Amino acid sequence: MSAIAICVNPMSGRDVRRLAARATNMTHEAKRDIVARVAAGADAVGVRDIYVTAEPFRIASMALSLLPLSARVHVLRTELRHDARDTEAAVAAFLEAGVGTVVTLGGDGTNRAVARAARAPRHVNLIPLSTGTNNVFPTLVEPTIAGMVAGLAARGEMDTRRERCKLLHVRFSDGVTDLGLVDAALLEGDFVGNLLPFDAAKLSRLLLTRAEPDAIGMSPIGGLLEVVDANDDAGLLVEVGAGRPVNAPLSPGLFEQVEVAGVTRIPFDTPVVFRGEGVLALDGDRDHWLRDGRSATVSIRRDGPWVIDVPGAMRWAVAKGLLSDGSGAK
Repeated sequence: MSAIAICVNPMSGRDVRRLAARATNMTHEAKRDIVARVAAGADAVGVRDIYVTAEPFRIASMALSLLPLSARVHVLRTELRHDARDTEAAVAAFLEAGVGTVVTLGGDGTNRAVARAARAPRHVNLIPLSTGTNNVFPTLVEPTIAGMVAGLAARGEMDTRRERCKLLHVRFSDGVTDLGLVDAALLEGDFVGNLLPFDAAKLSRLLLTRAEPDAIGMSPIGGLLEVVDANDDAGLLVEVGAGRPVNAPLSPGLFEQVEVAGVTRIPFDTPVVFRGEGVLALDGDRDHWLRDGRSATVSIRRDGPWVIDVPGAMRWAVAKGLLSDGSGAK
């Protein structure tokens, strides 16, 4: 099946954290342009079907309604709850339709929802495009090229140019489970549902799948001391306390100093326990209380969605002669 899906989070890049930092506002019109460019790229390499969902602002459906495409456009309808469950429902609908290649428009939280919807044995080839606030997981690449690579992946050409991403597996002491992509952070004295930027004074402990000095958010708190890349089979535990001061960019253009008592590389499947009175935030989403003795055990594994390296994929496609006919279509 030569088909791709484009999954748009209409609220990514539009939350209150952007007002408290110096981030660019991601408008619906800008997202429509991105969707159109992804679709044009996929169409150029011979994709036959493009799937989107009918989200509240009709970002994807309007972007494709007048676009001259050879591919058929399918608009799927899902139940809307106006939260992360909408992304999960969209991915579930794409998988139900038989689509295994998904381009996302969102941030870390959006792709965390994708990972939850695509848990084993259901997996996707994923190209995450950055339109969120704090973006470690999604990439900044030209959407036209991302669409071409997605189209080649839908044709079965990209199996050698992808890698499964790492996941944080979270189990709470009351049996509740969840997933994260980049960071699990214990914020003492914080509250569930808080959308303001993190207060560094509340940060107690941090487990990272990626500790990258060239990122923003939680990742550079560890990454400015010890680097753990996406392809490293380990994570990094950051203990906050008296020690080395780190001046970290917690949001775009917004720095806070964090005192780090120590960092430790954490091998896969090594349990890390979080206890305290506050919130366990996953990829920036403060969804889980830790209080009244409730704790969480977190471990890292490489069992998430398959993420495609877009620049590497294009170079590989050229080396294999997949684009030598000028269109990429078979």
